[in-house]
Parts: sequence; C-alpha cells; structure tokens
Amino acid sequence: MNRFTRRTFIVAAAAAGAVAGIAWWRYRQEPERRPATPVTREDSARHFTQQLIVPGAEGMFGIVDASLPFVITARSAPSLPGARAAPQLVYEVERSGRVAFNPVLRTWRGARFRAKFWNALDETSIIHWHGLKVESNNDGHPHYAVKSGAIYDYSFTVDNRAGTYWYHPHPHGLSGKQAYLGLAGLFIVDDPDETALARSLDLALGATDVPLLIQDKRVDAEGAYVYAPSKADRFHGHFGDRILVNFTWRPRFEAATRLYRFRLVNGSSARVYRLAFVHGETALESSLIGSDGGLLERAQPVREVWLSPSERADVLLDLRRAAPGDVVMLKSLAFDAMRGSGGIDHSAALPEGAPIDIMHIDVTRRMDYDRRAPATLSRMETVAADGAATRVFTMEHARGGWRLNGTPYDMLATPITVTRGMTEVWEFRNPADGVPHPIHVHGFQFRVLERDGTPIHYRAASRLGPNDAGWKDTVLLWPGERIRIALDFSHPFIGDQVYMLQCHNLEHEDQGMMLNFKVRSASN
Repeated sequence: MNRFTRRTFIVAAAAAGAVAGIAWWRYRQEPERRPATPVTREDSARHFTQQLIVPGAEGMFGIVDASLPFVITARSAPSLPGARAAPQLVYEVERSGRVAFNPVLRTWRGARFRAKFWNALDETSIIHWHGLKVESNNDGHPHYAVKSGAIYDYSFTVDNRAGTYWYHPHPHGLSGKQAYLGLAGLFIVDDPDETALARSLDLALGATDVPLLIQDKRVDAEGAYVYAPSKADRFHGHFGDRILVNFTWRPRFEAATRLYRFRLVNGSSARVYRLAFVHGETALESSLIGSDGGLLERAQPVREVWLSPSERADVLLDLRRAAPGDVVMLKSLAFDAMRGSGGIDHSAALPEGAPIDIMHIDVTRRMDYDRRAPATLSRMETVAADGAATRVFTMEHARGGWRLNGTPYDMLATPITVTRGMTEVWEFRNPADGVPHPIHVHGFQFRVLERDGTPIHYRAASRLGPNDAGWKDTVLLWPGERIRIALDFSHPFIGDQVYMLQCHNLEHEDQGMMLNFKVRSASN
C-alpha cells in the first residue's frame, strides 16, 4: 500500500472538489422545491419526481472495488447552492480521479480488505463493518475510535457469504448523531452462488440489481438534517418527518417489464417498516431471496417484509405482467407500532406504523425477458443447538436509560465470556410494557430458533417471520416477546476477541444499551 500523509489527503480532497459539485446537487434537493405537506395517494405521482440515486462509477453511492487498498474519509459535506452550510456528513473515497460519496464497497468472498480510515470530523469516530465476521480490532468497536485528524488501519480477509452488508460509525455516545447526519454505506460481497444468480437473471448492480437504503430524517426549512433528541426521542428513538431512499426524498425509479432485485436496508435510527410493493390497493407477491447474512437456500414468496433498524432483505420483484404506464409503489403498510400512548412527538415526525408511500416505480417500457432464478440459491449451514447452554438477556429501562440485564455499558468490561468453538443459545426477553428493540450481535451471524409471545400482526403460522429464515445479525424483539437464537462461536482468529451485543435503536445504543462479550481462546 502507498504511504499516505496529511498532504496526500488534502490534495485528494482538493481534486475531488470539481467532481463533487454535480453529485452534491443531485444528493440534496433545493428546499424551496420540497412540498411541505404529507403525500396522499392522489398526489403521489405528481410529487415523486426525483430520480432515485443508484450505484454508479462515481458520486453518491459510487461503486468502489474493495479488493484493492483505498482510503475512506469521514468529513463534513460542502455547502450547497441555495442552502446554508448544513451539518451533513459523508464517507468519501477518491480513486483514479473519481470521487465516491458513501460508496458501495464491493468485493469477493476470500479477498483481502485493506482500508485506511481518516477521521476528518471534529470529533472521534470509527467504522463498524456491520455483519462482517472479522477480528475485534477490525470490527469498529468504540474502544478503537480515533480522534479528529487521526487514521485507523483495517486489514482482514472477507469471509462472509455473498450478501448485502453495510457500514456506519460506532463511537460511543456519537453513533446516532453521526449516522443520522449522513454516515452510512453499503458493503456487497460476491461469491459463486451470487454470480450464478446474477447470470441466470441478467442482473447488473445499479441497473436491475438496486440497493435501497431507507432512512427517515427530520429536515428544517433550509434543507438541513435536524438531530436534537428530546427526552421522548431518547426513550423511543429519533423519528423523522420524511423517508429517504438512497438519500433521495420521494424518489422515482423507471423500470421495464422484467425482474428486478432490490436490496432493502433499514438504515433508520429507530423506525420499523412493514414493506410491500403495491399496485393500486394490492400488495404484489415478490420473492424473498436473502436476509442479513446473504442468500437463502430457496426463494420464499412474500407480500410484505418487516425490517427493523439495520436489518436487510433481498427481494425479487417480477414486473413481466406489467404494462408501460403502470405504477408500483414501495410502501410501509399500516401496523400497530406497540409504543404505548404518548412519547413520540408526531408533530415533528411521521407516526410509526402509519401507511407511508416511500418510492415510485414507473413501468416505462416493454421488453422481452424470460429468465428464472436457480431452484437452489445457496447452501446454508445449520447450527447444532441441541444441548447448548442458554444465556438470558432482558430489556430494561432503569436510571433514565435503556439497559441490557440492567447493566450500564462499560467500554472496558467484558461481563460475558464464551469459549471459542462452542455453541450457545441466547434468549432475549422484552417486557410487555417495553418498546420494540432491534438486537444486533457483532462479529457473528446467528439463526433464529423460536419466537414466543409474538404480536399476531407480525407472526407467521410457524411463529417465525420469512426474514427469520436465513442467517441473521439483527433480530427485532417486540414488547412481550421472547426470542431464542443459536450462535456458533467458531472463528479462525488468534487469542481472545471482544465484541458487542447491542440494541440497534441508535438512541438506545448511545445511552449504553450494549454489553461487551469476550470469545475466549480455547487454549486459555
């Protein structure tokens, strides 16, 4: 790898300036052009006019080959025409004269990943590679957060199944703020199964294979993101007044009469979505082909997918029966958010559980397309959990903050110790008077074994939802629910490793709803 200096970074940033202008103009719309009233079904076509930002060679969501070394910089965004300098944050990668913001990092399973993170913010930060199986010093644990102006080196072998992963900041107490103000990107892993699927369906990333990063934001009159959590926000989570997809508000995506793959990612701080593709009043059947940890063995027919913060779902939407002029709306359907009365300030945010139009899919052209997905998408290993020891974790609100097992987070403490190579069952319990909690485990994927006490509006006949079928790193725990997951703590790393268990409601996380756990080397 080349030796990088502060001067190198300054020169790279200056070179990026000319390229950045057009990308940033698409990235944020002029505030005076934004309708202030909520979207209704009648006026949705008129308001959904912004072209969806999709991965390309540069600009927002530019695709970066992550098998080659690169520098990724976290910094403030430049000023925008017609708006004041907003506290907007981005990840930036410059390579061969092209600049990508919040890049889509793409690599192959088994490839070596080498990146230098330069923190050009005015506060500490670190990057967590969400869902990746890496050593603890590559995981983005807040213990490794670096100060403003400092550099942190990442180096690891990508050992995950093909899938849609993502990355975001993880400094203690600042994760919610930094992610909300713009720091988030996608990490896509390929393998032979993924290649076979793409060839069989003629999929191309950014055209017919489209990641959709869904986030809700509060935006002021001048177009700046607003992040100032109230007491109610810290209890429930920070909810926005508009839904963005790939940082685009009220986006429009043009489609042909063929099959599309959408990689759905919930990048919101706290909001749960009940996602469906709707034509008129009918939720269309689509095929769920992947979850947090990559491809399922077989596609599952679904008409809706639940996603809590940090969960992912890959779906295939078949538009072959559509006709030019048809419109399909990506919506979040109505549901009981189970947050009790009061709390969320709905004057400042869209109500959670209310029906929301998210993205317009306009069928604009007809094409001949006769492709089918393989009957078997991938092979998923099982976890032998019979006889495994069980640990219990309870969700609690104590001393003004959210806690796991009543324990406030201590960055240096490891209250949980497991042995490398062992399998354990972790059981999460949420009291009936609680709120929904998306539980995320760092460093390991897991399988969901059982749900009990699940709300009837979520539960499938088997008590597990379709998105519970694959490998997971995050699971949504409803009030009054008990969930059991199986984790295999095998890994190839030398010595003890320290990871985290946390709630991925970012306001809960920043309060300390986290616990460290140590994976002890079997030789100790």
